[in-house]
Amino acid sequence: MYFITPVLFFITGLVIGSFLNVCVYRIPRNESIVFPASHCPGCGNKLAPRDLAPLFSYFFLKGKCRYCGTPIHWRYPLVELITGLLFIALYYSLGLNLILLKYLLLACFLVVISFIDLEHYIIPNELVIAMLGTGIVMGLLTRELGLLSVLLGMLVPFAALTALALISSGGMGGGDIKLAGVTGLFLGWPQSIVALILSFFIAGIAGLIMLALKAKKRKDPIPFGPYYAAGIMISVFWGKTLLELYLAYAGF
Repeated sequence: MYFITPVLFFITGLVIGSFLNVCVYRIPRNESIVFPASHCPGCGNKLAPRDLAPLFSYFFLKGKCRYCGTPIHWRYPLVELITGLLFIALYYSLGLNLILLKYLLLACFLVVISFIDLEHYIIPNELVIAMLGTGIVMGLLTRELGLLSVLLGMLVPFAALTALALISSGGMGGGDIKLAGVTGLFLGWPQSIVALILSFFIAGIAGLIMLALKAKKRKDPIPFGPYYAAGIMISVFWGKTLLELYLAYAGF
């Protein structure tokens, strides 16, 4: 059982990752995530079950549509793999309980938000609203966080990014600001501010690397959502430990 359960979580993550790919592709295009069935965006052919095997079908098909040869975007296997790895990591970190479900749902939202932001430079309002509703419901079910922790966790990052957006004259997008507020429902205080600090650190390093490689210019827009998502997930796994290490180092 010790071996089987993690494998099942990984497989479940792969399958859900396949659905998240549908969300990443369709939500920015204002298409239904349910209908029509999965199809090739190139030729429109409905995909057979054998074409939809998470992760493996990409390699079996050699990265091309079976029917028309249109290249399959690299995002598809990457989203599935990331989701599978997050599911198994969260299981090992949290065990089987309602809190695990809460963070599995958070991870799913963050995967979709990250890849939409990477491709379209937006964080759709419908995803933020869905996160808000999910955070409220899971908060009531798990009772993991106190009301004050949730309020501070929502308001402080929201206010910080709002101030940054005003100071930088639009350097921070509205979607990022809304995401900062909703994240507090899941992480509470002070984890939400740890996530925000981590996200700036990760974004800064990534920005320097892209400038060094000349993949981006100084004035090119950089989507913040993926880095924020990374900071949030690092905070889920190691936020408390990192905060304790910092406080000990600072002498508190």
